[in-house]
Amino acid sequence: MSDPEPRGQAKPVPADADNRYKALQTKLNMLGQALDDAALELEGVRRDMRADASTSEDAALDVENADLDAKFVEMTNIVSTALGGAAVEVRSLRVCAQEIADLTHETRRTHARFYAGLDEIRSNRRERTPKPGFFNR
Repeated sequence: MSDPEPRGQAKPVPADADNRYKALQTKLNMLGQALDDAALELEGVRRDMRADASTSEDAALDVENADLDAKFVEMTNIVSTALGGAAVEVRSLRVCAQEIADLTHETRRTHARFYAGLDEIRSNRRERTPKPGFFNR
């Protein structure tokens, strides 16, 4: 069995100690994009599971109409029910991923509102400026 591979083009978000303004903005943007992509992928998975559940239900009817053993009808119905239940849970996961993506985008905007001006001042100076927290001693 092979490992699942992402279908999208999501890149890993670095988790390092670089907390400079632009680096943090980039990380938040990458994380938000990755979560948006994940939500879209999960919606596709949910739709596929619903379609598979419907196909399985149709197969159960075909098996029953073919007068095969009732245990095969039951097993096929169990698969259909399981796929339907999994689709519901995938939907919940997609909703959570989208909520976290929205919060990430909001955090990025809030961070920009608070610190963009300071970064612009610090970036455009020729003189070195103290790091944040220097005067908090």
